[in-house]
Amino acid sequence: MTSHPESQPGPAATVDAYLSGLLAPADEALAAALADSEAAGLPSISVSATNGKLLHLIARIQGARRILEIGTLGGYSTIWLARALPADGTLITLEYSPHHAEVARANIARAGLDKVVEVRVGAALDSLPLLAEEGGTFDLVFIDADKVNNPNYLDWAVRLTRPGSVIVVDNVVRSGRVVDPADTDPNVTGTRAALQLLADHPQLDATAIQTVGAKGYDGFALAYVQG
Repeated sequence: MTSHPESQPGPAATVDAYLSGLLAPADEALAAALADSEAAGLPSISVSATNGKLLHLIARIQGARRILEIGTLGGYSTIWLARALPADGTLITLEYSPHHAEVARANIARAGLDKVVEVRVGAALDSLPLLAEEGGTFDLVFIDADKVNNPNYLDWAVRLTRPGSVIVVDNVVRSGRVVDPADTDPNVTGTRAALQLLADHPQLDATAIQTVGAKGYDGFALAYVQG
């Protein structure tokens, strides 16, 4: 749902601004989350407004009561997702960087969501086994962290969900580089391996969509967890 950190000029960005203004307008909490993340030096790789709204709608359509997010950054996508939860819902988001987590917690609290969102700090591959030990499953998992570990995150997402759950994996097109077998960038090879896992996993029924917009050329995968 995001691509290069720099905004892309031209018609795609103009259309993105038009669509977000109509269908996903910023409010004070969302705008402040982006502004404070930038001021704190976080990379400008949050999902776009329209993609944040897409995550929100997926969570609502799913009727999600428990959401897992792998990769918090400044909490912008976290806010979109958490706003889709019922009053007794919960969202756990995993963030490697303590600095990013600190910024995210402040953004989430300003949005009035700190009672339903828990930010856990540390390597996700350390946190995910602990979640499994705690028990329970998630209705929706959003994966948007370091791409080299996407296959591992996807494997854990399947373990932590149930039949009927939904998994979303961001940034799966990599500006088209994912189809170049000569491209050995770990972010590309990790993404390619995750897509292959989506295709081969007997518990997953998945598709992937290319996207273009203010964030550039990329895409996301959507998977349904089967019995």
